[in-house]
Amino acid sequence: MILFIKLLLAHLLGDFIWQPNSWVTDKEHKKHKSIYLYIHVLLHGVLAAVLVGQISFIPYAVLIAVTHGVIDLIKLNFQKPKNKRTWFVVDQIAHLLILFGVTFLYQNNGIIDFWVMNEFWILITGILLVTKPSSIFIKTIISIWSPESQNSHQDNSLANAGNYIGILERLFVVCFILTGHFEAIGFLLAAKSIFRFGDLKEAKDRKLTEYVMIGTLISFGIAIVVGLVIQALLLQLP
Repeated sequence: MILFIKLLLAHLLGDFIWQPNSWVTDKEHKKHKSIYLYIHVLLHGVLAAVLVGQISFIPYAVLIAVTHGVIDLIKLNFQKPKNKRTWFVVDQIAHLLILFGVTFLYQNNGIIDFWVMNEFWILITGILLVTKPSSIFIKTIISIWSPESQNSHQDNSLANAGNYIGILERLFVVCFILTGHFEAIGFLLAAKSIFRFGDLKEAKDRKLTEYVMIGTLISFGIAIVVGLVIQALLLQLP
């Protein structure tokens, strides 16, 4: 785990702390012709090698640098102003997956060992369950109570904001349960209630208030159940 932490630190330093905006701008305009792209790639390789501090890791540092450059080139050539945010997320996920892979390969665990770990399948299934599938389930269940005023307030809200908030809150709840911080769930619920109180008070719609409360309680309920089930399954593993 400490190896991945070091590689993550190298990534954060190379991609955010020590990459000036002027480099980013130059890369976006010149793409593969930008000298800063290759300096950026070299920096990632050097940081990874230095922070790990082992000669045997140098080939892996080179692998990280090369794959980082390839991923960045793909992003630079395919991203547009409209999908720039999407490509940023895809780019960062790809980099993290490479770091995960290098960590397991270098520690002689191999990707296959990771792939057959029961913990992996339990966690990934639980995490995916509380994202979009739960959102669809909740939306379907509470649709029978959807107040007419709900549609009239959508223009004042960010697109799909409620959906993303629900997913994030369920992920937080599962994380809190798995780490044993049940008190944080109450804090999260209270914080959401405080932010929601102003909107609901201004709307002066009892049906809307009840609709939001039902959705919130179902969302938290699903997350708590999933978190407890994941915890129970993990405890039963040998």
